[in-house]
Amino acid sequence: MAHSLPVFSEILPKNIKSSVEQAITNCKKVIEDVLSSTSEYTWQTLVEPIDEVDDTLGKLFSPISHMNSVVSSDELREAYESCLPLLSEYGTFVGQHKPLYQAYQQLADSEHYNTLNIAQKKVIDNALRDFKLSGIALADDQQKRYGEISTRLSELSSQFSNNVLDATQAFTINITNEDELSGLPESAKEAAKALAAEQNLSGWLFTLDFPSYLPVMTYCDNRELREKVYTAFATRASDQGPNAGEFDNSENMLEILNLRHELAQLLGFNNYAEKSIETKMASQTSQVIQFLEDLAAKSKSQGETELAELTEFAKTIDASATDLQAWDLAYYGEKLKQEKYSISDEELRPYFPENKIVAGLFQVVHKLFGLTITECSDIDTWHKDVKFYDVFDSNNNLRGSFYLDLYARAKKRGGAWMDDCIGRRELANGDIQLPVAYLTCNFNKPVGGKPALFTHDEVVTLFHEFGHGLHHMLTQINASGVSGINGVPWDAVELPSQFLENWCYEPEALAFMSGHYETGEPLPKEMLDKMLAAKNFQSAMQMLRQLEFSLFDFKMHLNFDASKDNTNYIQNILDEVRAEYSVTKAPSFNRFQHGFGHIFGGGYAAGYYSYKWAEVLSADAFSRFEEEGVFNQQVGHDFLTNILEKGGSQEPSELFKAFRGREPSIDALLRHSGIL
Repeated sequence: MAHSLPVFSEILPKNIKSSVEQAITNCKKVIEDVLSSTSEYTWQTLVEPIDEVDDTLGKLFSPISHMNSVVSSDELREAYESCLPLLSEYGTFVGQHKPLYQAYQQLADSEHYNTLNIAQKKVIDNALRDFKLSGIALADDQQKRYGEISTRLSELSSQFSNNVLDATQAFTINITNEDELSGLPESAKEAAKALAAEQNLSGWLFTLDFPSYLPVMTYCDNRELREKVYTAFATRASDQGPNAGEFDNSENMLEILNLRHELAQLLGFNNYAEKSIETKMASQTSQVIQFLEDLAAKSKSQGETELAELTEFAKTIDASATDLQAWDLAYYGEKLKQEKYSISDEELRPYFPENKIVAGLFQVVHKLFGLTITECSDIDTWHKDVKFYDVFDSNNNLRGSFYLDLYARAKKRGGAWMDDCIGRRELANGDIQLPVAYLTCNFNKPVGGKPALFTHDEVVTLFHEFGHGLHHMLTQINASGVSGINGVPWDAVELPSQFLENWCYEPEALAFMSGHYETGEPLPKEMLDKMLAAKNFQSAMQMLRQLEFSLFDFKMHLNFDASKDNTNYIQNILDEVRAEYSVTKAPSFNRFQHGFGHIFGGGYAAGYYSYKWAEVLSADAFSRFEEEGVFNQQVGHDFLTNILEKGGSQEPSELFKAFRGREPSIDALLRHSGIL
C-alpha cells in the first residue's frame, strides 16, 4: 500500500505545536537549500523537493485539524489554534518569497517548461498566479501588513467556528411530559430519549444538532416548542436568543470583512469579491450577480405561488394559522407534502437502513465507474464508530481509501464534509502516493436495537460527500498541486458531488439501495412514485433560499466600503437581499449570518454562489445520462476520464465540454428543479 495512514491514537495535544514548528522549519530549510543549489531550475530541482516537504507538513497537520472538528476537546482546540498563526506565517513566507517567485518565473520562461506535461505546467502557472495573490509585488511594508492580515483572518475564522460549535452545544431542552412531543416520530423520540439517558436525565433531550433539530421543526405539534428551538437555532453565536451575547460573532464578522477588504485592496482589487473570482470559473463580478439574479427572477413567481398554497393549506388545519412564522413553515410544509403526495420522510426512513444505503452507494459507483469498495479492519481511527475502506478500479488496482464517520455526537462539528487526509502524488523514487479521504456526516446513530435509519435527505447528503470523495480518490494526476480537488476552481468543485446526488432519485438505483430494515423488502413502487412526485415540492422556495445566501455573501463582499460606519452593514445587506428575493419573512431576531460557517469559518467567502454555479454543470452533465442511460457504462467512463480523473489539471470549462460536447446550459437545472 503506497500510503502510510495517520496513527490517530498517538496524536497528543502536548506534542502538536512543537511537531508543527519542526515541520515548518524543515519546509523553510528545503526552500533555501533548493534556491542555493542551482540557478537553472527544473521540475525535479524546484517543484519536487518543496512539494515533498510540504506534503509531510500537510500529512502531519491534516489529522490534527480533522480531530479538532470531529472529537474536539479543550486541550486539542488550544493546540490546534496555537498552530494557526504558524501555518499562516509560513503561507505568507512562501507567497512573498521573491527568490522563490523568480525561480518559478525562470522555470516558466525556460525551454524545460515546454517539455512538461499539462498538469505540471498548470502547477507552475497556478503558482505564479498565487504569488501575485500573496502580494509578491508589494512594497516591504505592505507585504508585512499582508502577513498580519492573513494571520489575523486565520485566527478570526477559527474563533467564529468555535463560537458556533459552543453555542450549538450550549443549548439543550429537556422535556419530561410526552404530551408535549405529539406529532414527533418515534425515531426522533428514541434518539432524544437515548440522549437524555446519556446525560443521566429523565425524559427526552433535544439539541441544536440537525438530527435533533429538524424533526422538531418538521413534525412537532407543539408550536411553543418549535418556536423555542427555532429561536435558539436562528440566534446561535449572536446578540439575540437564549444565549445572547455569550458566544457573539458580531465583532468577529465585521473584523473579518474589514480585513478581507483591506487585503483585496492591497493586492489592487476594488473589493474582496473581485479577488475571490480571480481563481474561479466566473470571469467578472457582474457575471456572478447576473447569474444569481437571473435564477432568482425565474424562480420568484413560482416561489410566491408555493408560499400562497402553503398559507391557504395551513388555515384548513388550524383556522388561527393566518400569519405563518418561520417556525411554522417546515411543519405545515411537511403536512402539505403528505396531503399532496401521501408520503413523509419518516415513512421512508425504515427503507433506508445504513447497511443497505452504504452497500447501495458502492453498487452505484461500481455500475457507473467499475469500482469495487472493500472494508478494512484493524485501522487506527479517532472513534470506534469510524470505518475504513479501500477503493479498487475495474482492473483491480487500488486507487485510494477513505474513512467514513457517519454519526452525530458531542464535540463534533455539525454538517457534512469531505476533506483530504493524503493526496495523490508521485514520489521521488517514482512510486505513487495514493489518496485518502475523510467522509464526515452527522446522522442519528443506531438506537433501540435498530440499525441507523436515514431520511432520504441524509441519503442525498451521503452521496454528495462521496462525490467529492471520488473526485479526490480517483484522480490520475501525479502533480499534487492539481491532483484530486487541488487546483479545481471553487465554483466547479461541487460538480462531482451534486452530480452523484442524481442517483438517489433514480428508480433503477433505489431498487437495490433501499430495503426495509426488518423484512428487506425494497421500497414499494407506490411509495417510490410518491417520493419522486414530491421531489420538487417547494423547489422554488428552496432555490430562492440558496440564492438569498449566495447574493448576501457576494454583495456583502462586493459593496463593502471601509470608510463608512459599518456597524449594521451585514444585517442591512441581508435585509436588502431578503426584501428583494425572499418570499418568506425572517423574524427580526433571526441571526442566520452569525452561524454562516461556509463564508466566515470556511473557504466559501464571496463564493457561496459556487453551489448554484456547479449545479448548472451537474444537472447538465447528468442530462447526458438521461439521454443515453443512467447506468450507461460508456457515459460513466467518459465522466470518469474527463472529470474525475483530471483533477485541477485543466480548466473545468474545457473538461466539461470534453464530456458534454458543448457549453453548459441552465435549462437542465430548471427542469430538474421543476421550475418552468
